[in-house]
Amino acid sequence: MIKISRSKIDLYLECPRCFYLDIQKKIKRPPGFPFNLNNAVDTLLKKEFDRHREAGTKHPIQIEFDVDAIPANHPMIDKWRQSMQHGVIFKDIERDLHIYGGIDDLWINSKGEYHVVDYKATAKDTPVTELADWTAGYKRQMEVYQWLLRKNGLKVSNTAYFVYCTGDNTTENFNNKIEFHSHIIPYEGNDSWISQTINDLHSCLSNPRIPSKNDTCQYCNFFGKLYSELVKEKNGNRE
Repeated sequence: MIKISRSKIDLYLECPRCFYLDIQKKIKRPPGFPFNLNNAVDTLLKKEFDRHREAGTKHPIQIEFDVDAIPANHPMIDKWRQSMQHGVIFKDIERDLHIYGGIDDLWINSKGEYHVVDYKATAKDTPVTELADWTAGYKRQMEVYQWLLRKNGLKVSNTAYFVYCTGDNTTENFNNKIEFHSHIIPYEGNDSWISQTINDLHSCLSNPRIPSKNDTCQYCNFFGKLYSELVKEKNGNRE
């Protein structure tokens, strides 16, 4: 089976050529920088929510923002969080695709519906209290998780939650700590686009021809120009 992660679905939507080269030719884009501070915030939040998960109680931020949910004590939660080793998995037997993604958290409300939860951390002059236009990728991320969990038989609410932690960079002193302002931001997901996208990316992978260069993709443009310059240099040397 071909493994397709949640991030690879996003890559296909951004650039089918880069997606094809990544999956079929193992030619990957240069890796980005690791977000170690963000990962530290994720780890600490998971520890906090896990204590309330074990106790069956609400986290204080859920009380503060009047969220009808507690951390879900689902037996698969640990595996579903491990995006590299396991994650939430759906095996599309018809297309021979192994589709997966790792969630940050899962909450359950009084109706027995599950809410997908993602932790985000940033630093700004003012706290993030709503989703901006540039967060389209975050929204798709949530919708893929909702779709995967539904494929695993869960009753999933359309309402997902971002726990958004904004580091305050306006303070006068560091003193070996950053003060964070945390907000819960609800998002109404719609996963209706995913099935067609899975069908389209499967067709892309099944085609023996590499997709055409995407003029809006900075990676396609960069490597296209680099190749052109190398060809020019080689031809110049021959002359």
